[in-house]
Amino acid sequence: MTATKQISAEFSYEPHFVEVNGSQLHYIDEGEGDPILFLHGNGCSSYIWRNVIPHVTSVGRCIALDLIGMGKSDKPDIDYRFVDHYDYVKGFIEALGLTELTLVLHDWGAALGFYYAMNEPSRIKALAFTADAMFTPIESWDKFTKQQKELFQAFRSAETGWDMVVKQNMFLNLVIPAGIVRKLSEQEMAHYQAPYLEPATRTALWRWPQELPIEGDPADVTRIVREYGEKLKQSDLPKLLLHATLPQDVRPVPMSGVIDASLTNAKKHPAVDWCASNLKNIKAVDIGIGIHYVQEDNPHQIGRALHEWISELPS
Repeated sequence: MTATKQISAEFSYEPHFVEVNGSQLHYIDEGEGDPILFLHGNGCSSYIWRNVIPHVTSVGRCIALDLIGMGKSDKPDIDYRFVDHYDYVKGFIEALGLTELTLVLHDWGAALGFYYAMNEPSRIKALAFTADAMFTPIESWDKFTKQQKELFQAFRSAETGWDMVVKQNMFLNLVIPAGIVRKLSEQEMAHYQAPYLEPATRTALWRWPQELPIEGDPADVTRIVREYGEKLKQSDLPKLLLHATLPQDVRPVPMSGVIDASLTNAKKHPAVDWCASNLKNIKAVDIGIGIHYVQEDNPHQIGRALHEWISELPS
């Protein structure tokens, strides 16, 4: 049986809900022990962790949250700025009374998790994150390839971006498939699309590209990322970097300034060297071929790496 066939499309976890800031947040909750909180990024939900979590439930209580406005969580009429999402994540952790917390982070979930961990270090046990995490602000549009720059500048345009993401649903139909090596099945794509069938449900997807801290804009997100990034460099928390080997001629979208468009045919993700040089108490694991949504290409490798690393954490 091939690795691709072993990746299940099923999402049979029992749904749980908790009220935070007047809205219902959906999450899955499996296993027992110290909590392990999985945070997803744009276009995703707890669904992306479905094949990872079974590897980890024997070493902790696995909780995967749907960010506000995403997945099965409520979609209230708010701005969906980074600070809004942070308030809901913080409120969620407080509502569930989570301490001794290991964070498993991807995409914008990494930025939210890093910010929380650096603000509330007494609640945090360890940090695991994929290589596309936002470690620094993006200093220049030159970090993007020409094609990436054109796409994300269009996404960040109020009128054009709204048409592309909300009306045409391009983030789900274009960006997610482009960030995965294998082809998602119809059932898997249906799961990704289900929370966002109507244009009115896609506001959070539209806002996220505008929150990328590029050339100092937006100023508040730039400041937040810079501040937590400096604290992260000083942190002694145990850290696990889950990095993929990039396919030929593929360059990841710059989620931080550690990625450079000039890197051609680079198989090792550029975050690997940056993390080795800048972060303390870190272990790096190569999880195989992948691009951005690595949970869809390498869930079992991720799950096994998390299981081994968490098993070895100081109690």
